[in-house]
Amino acid sequence: MEYWGSIEKPIVLLGCAYLSWKIVTHIWSFLNIEKDPITVLVTGAAGQIGYALVPMIARGAMLGLDQPVIIHMLDIEPAAESLKGVKMELIDAAFPLLKDVVATTDVVEACKGVNVAVMVGGFPRKEGMERKDVMTKNVSIYKAQASALEQHAAPDCKVLVVANPANTNALILKEFAPSFPAKNITCLTRLDHNRALGQISEKLNVHVGDVKNVAIWGNHSSTQYPDVNHATVETAAGEKPVRELVANDQWLNTEFITTVQQRGAAIIKARKLSSALSAASSACDHIHDWVLGTPKGTWVSMGVYSDGSYGIPAGLIYSFPVTCEKGEWSIVQGLKIDEFSRAKMDATAKELAEEKSLAYSCLN
Repeated sequence: MEYWGSIEKPIVLLGCAYLSWKIVTHIWSFLNIEKDPITVLVTGAAGQIGYALVPMIARGAMLGLDQPVIIHMLDIEPAAESLKGVKMELIDAAFPLLKDVVATTDVVEACKGVNVAVMVGGFPRKEGMERKDVMTKNVSIYKAQASALEQHAAPDCKVLVVANPANTNALILKEFAPSFPAKNITCLTRLDHNRALGQISEKLNVHVGDVKNVAIWGNHSSTQYPDVNHATVETAAGEKPVRELVANDQWLNTEFITTVQQRGAAIIKARKLSSALSAASSACDHIHDWVLGTPKGTWVSMGVYSDGSYGIPAGLIYSFPVTCEKGEWSIVQGLKIDEFSRAKMDATAKELAEEKSLAYSCLN
């Protein structure tokens, strides 16, 4: 009996191990069922930002490392050959998550079935042009694209406007896609948010990942207000307020703000080209957090449709601090606003109201 018992035990153990392995592999295969692809539209895809953005999307930076994607790229007819070259490069890169690529100059084809639309294409202001001239051009562009999105995109399509003037272009798009939920049309101020994080990390010589909860209020322009009053840094002794660690209110209220406001111009001066890599990366961050959620206790900045929070007029696309959960953003409520902040927030709101009036005059 002792002899058989000594053999039976290993056999039983091996049987249990085999059964456990079969269960684990079955669960693993179930969990690794490939997700349905998400279709992402990038307009102005042959341009600098588009060229930097599409490989980030294809690699999973925007929607997750396990999320297959289909990329639709749209550009104007003169850029058709360049757009074809971008498609060739995406194919040549053999991205495992990239299930298909469409490169087109047809706005209807580009918008068909898209779940996420990143609007990079727009008419840039050129030397000698008046603001109204630029606005008239962009009204025309966004009117056509809004109509195509409304008719052909997925009903729950999330829209991010990157092309400047981003806030007002987003407002124009909303005007001509009235059936789109207002919460689904946003503009990019995450670039400014990330720039603010970078400036604080450089000033304090800490890792940028340890800095959180800066806020960008208002317009993606030189009137924006980068606010650190609620920002913190993770230290060995726990979270500490940025103002306490910097210990220089003069710098925070002047140089820091102007550096973030003018960062785009500084990059143009240095590169002789506008921000592309950082804009593309920030666009990925914006959509990633909107779709997949912000970490608990952390907020980000998004240009969203104002509901009157913090005394900002309803009906503007204005940058607020937001949290995201289950594909929905919510404006962070209850933040204390001091007199200095109030003046800055109102000044950028005034500029946005003026841009809105100008855009509506172009519509008429």
